[in-house]
Amino acid sequence: MMAHERRDTVRQFRIAAGLSLLAAVAFYFSTNATLRDLDYTSQIASALLRGHLGLREKPPDWLNEMIPHQDRYYSAFPLGAVLSMVPIALLQKTGVLHNFPGHALAALIAGCCVYFFFQLAKAFGADYSSLEGSRLVRRILLALFPIFGTWTWCNLGFGGAWQIALGLALLGETAALYFTLVQPSPFVAGAFFALAFGNRTELLITLPLYLYFLRRRLNGGAVSWSRIRGIKRELWENGPMAIRFLSVPAILALLTAAYNFARFHSIFDFGYFHIPEVRQEPWYEHGLFSIHAIPWNMYTMLFQGFETISYFPYILPNGFGCSIFLASPFLCLLFRPGGRYKVAAWVAIAFLTLVLWCHGNPGSWQFSYRYAMVLLPWIFLLLTGNGPKITISEITLFCVSVAINGMATWLFLWTDQIQP
Repeated sequence: MMAHERRDTVRQFRIAAGLSLLAAVAFYFSTNATLRDLDYTSQIASALLRGHLGLREKPPDWLNEMIPHQDRYYSAFPLGAVLSMVPIALLQKTGVLHNFPGHALAALIAGCCVYFFFQLAKAFGADYSSLEGSRLVRRILLALFPIFGTWTWCNLGFGGAWQIALGLALLGETAALYFTLVQPSPFVAGAFFALAFGNRTELLITLPLYLYFLRRRLNGGAVSWSRIRGIKRELWENGPMAIRFLSVPAILALLTAAYNFARFHSIFDFGYFHIPEVRQEPWYEHGLFSIHAIPWNMYTMLFQGFETISYFPYILPNGFGCSIFLASPFLCLLFRPGGRYKVAAWVAIAFLTLVLWCHGNPGSWQFSYRYAMVLLPWIFLLLTGNGPKITISEITLFCVSVAINGMATWLFLWTDQIQP
């Protein structure tokens, strides 16, 4: 039996790795990283290797979101996003790379996400461990969906620093869920969680859910308060797991606080409001985050439509957002009943969406609502859990979603039909 399970595991790994490679190649050749020159994080990572927190020389004009402060130019990206680019900066310093590889990096992120989505499906039991027939087809379909059936394809394909940060956050979330729900490893899960919130700080609010999942998984199921009597015993039994998970995130949080303080004399100041002219932009009248921003964000994410034109392709996405349900009709399946992790997934989606909606603007230049990329791992849990068998409606909605996002990728990245 053990030998059979081992062979099955190897076979699953080969399928996942092959699918990941195909996805990365398809993503690379279908995208054109038009924003790859916006390499803010790579520039600051190179400065870190020289012992500086910012650039000494004036950056190129196209890096207009660099922050002039005292005798340096800083970035508004969190420290985690900068540290993620240190390997790239090292390759540039040694002469292996000469330019920011936004195109290749985006494809690599896409391929790794597909790998972890495919493997994450095993969290739903034996039905998703089978490699036979329709079950394998559905698993492949679900693994490809977050990359090629949503706004991720186009937005990550831009290849700029903002898009790469979102892609790394998506990868970190997905891998953290895999090492929480499928192959529990608190330290590794925590490291990937640090990658996620290091690139998108709002993801910190999902921390309790990862700890809850780990506690359930390592205790062999739901934890009952009647079995664990009192908080003291709870901490005694689960404290080491929490410490292993939190070790890397805690270190990153402390380093980020020090990084912010060293630059702007406040541990909570990431620098966004120091970007020239940002304070004068009308959508930040009430601050970077405000309940006044909710209606605009809600409309953009849920209700904004396409524009109509008199020539092919006859409909044209707005370059500043459209409904995620128009961009990805597959999401209509979210509302089916059932699902093993539905409560936790909906809680994560609700809290993250509220934070995203409070942001001053919906994300500027983009296809659909790019910030919603961080919702996709939780959406995946819902879609995988509420429909264990493949159906004609799923296949149809998947194909339509891929077609819509393929068209958007072509329009945004390969033509001049949509302009800022």
